[in-house]
Amino acid sequence: MPLSQLLNEIEGCTLCAGQLPHEPRPVVRAAESARIMIIGQAPGRRVHETGIPWNDPSGKRLREWLQVDDETFYDPEKIAIMPMGFCFPGTGKSGDLPPRPECAPAWHQRLWNELPNIQLTLLIGQYAQNQYLPNKPKTLTETVQRWQDWAPEYFALPHPSPRNQIWLKKNAWFGESVIPALRQRVHDLLT
Repeated sequence: MPLSQLLNEIEGCTLCAGQLPHEPRPVVRAAESARIMIIGQAPGRRVHETGIPWNDPSGKRLREWLQVDDETFYDPEKIAIMPMGFCFPGTGKSGDLPPRPECAPAWHQRLWNELPNIQLTLLIGQYAQNQYLPNKPKTLTETVQRWQDWAPEYFALPHPSPRNQIWLKKNAWFGESVIPALRQRVHDLLT
């Protein structure tokens, strides 16, 4: 199946319609030429409203981490974006709910089959890391510290949410050593 047809199928997906507090609005971007894949948790409310992935403060911080401008980040010919849950799952007591479990089994492998040029996958947060990193440590901190264990194919990252400000302050090594390595790898693939 051509990628364009698969993307249309995903965008029309209603697998979890009865489980969401709103109409499904799957958010995904990809092109066969993309060399970088970003896998996060699930779209937030603002992304759900606009249909633009990472169109929020978390996305702004992620683009800063990668040292890429909006034009590059949103060019599916360069960067593909595939969350663990394709639709905004709703809000719980302490933030957004976890990604819906139906999406990854239904769509991830089918998308991977159409993206032969991906050389780097950014696994943002525990949901993506649990799915894609075999034998990873139990904590996100340990997983991110050991990012080189999965390089150059994968890069384990914390979520860039403003809610993670305390984690980022406690773990200064992330900004000092991981971010520069991440930027270099992304730069090498985009140039």
